[in-house]
Amino acid sequence: MADEEDVVLSDGEEGAHEGGIEGESTDHEDQVELCPLTQETIIEGLSLLCKTGNGLVHAFIKADLKDRRLTDIVAITAYVHLRFLDISSNHLSDLAPLVALTHLLWVKGDRNMVTTFKEQKLDQLTYLQWLSLAGNRLSDLEGLGGPALESLNLIGNGIQRVYGLQYSHLTNLMTLELRGNRLDTTDGIYLPNLRRLYLAQNGIKRLEGLGKLERLTTLHLRDNQLETLEGISPNMRELQYLNVRGNLIFNQNALRSLQFVSKTLRALVLAENPLLDTDDYRISVLTRLPHLERLDKEPVSTEERSEALEKAKGEVDNF
Repeated sequence: MADEEDVVLSDGEEGAHEGGIEGESTDHEDQVELCPLTQETIIEGLSLLCKTGNGLVHAFIKADLKDRRLTDIVAITAYVHLRFLDISSNHLSDLAPLVALTHLLWVKGDRNMVTTFKEQKLDQLTYLQWLSLAGNRLSDLEGLGGPALESLNLIGNGIQRVYGLQYSHLTNLMTLELRGNRLDTTDGIYLPNLRRLYLAQNGIKRLEGLGKLERLTTLHLRDNQLETLEGISPNMRELQYLNVRGNLIFNQNALRSLQFVSKTLRALVLAENPLLDTDDYRISVLTRLPHLERLDKEPVSTEERSEALEKAKGEVDNF
């Protein structure tokens, strides 16, 4: 299987790193001049001429409005046929005007000043599938929704707790990016259809609530503060990739919970943990996880697998 750690950055993630991952404000940002969106600016950014619903009229369905120093986008409401919209690198805090664009599929709003999902009414965008608000000022997720939303990128905000995530409003969400926030627990992510969850570069010390993620295939927890993997649940029946690189895992006992996912887990990254300094590290891990195909990005060799099987058999015989 593909190594998740080598996946090319998405537009939203790349933008978050370019603009600074924390999304913290400066005095200059807080004193920006008012700069409303104008018809002239919109026209400059329009592209991708397509037929509308009845097939008789053509309209532009894409607008690039990034880095225009915008402080409001009310004027965008007249362009109801837009499907793709980039409003990143502006000074926006109010996204409510987007509700008028009922055909939106894709919105990139990285590096703005959005502090909350409340009153934004994004859950009314019934066709929106991809949303990136990396590098904003969000502290929680209350008010977030989207019946068609499949991918949500919130890298580099100030999110401390995952409050307000309502499964009934996010039934199609499959990818959630929460890297570079301020989480100390995984609790609150109750999304049974979620496939990929990225939580690197937080301050996570506890794995909680993961039993709700029954269809998760990828869990990325690099550069946190985990000492144990207790919290990995038997309900995670489809987990294939787990990355806990750069945590505080000291010994094999911290891996006991991996027995619950031993039949499905195919790739495990434990590099940069104190555990790697223990004797026979790779063989001991493979004894617990006989179906593993890659450990720390290195393929499991036939010799290692045979040695692990012999060790496991010896432990059973000595029991």
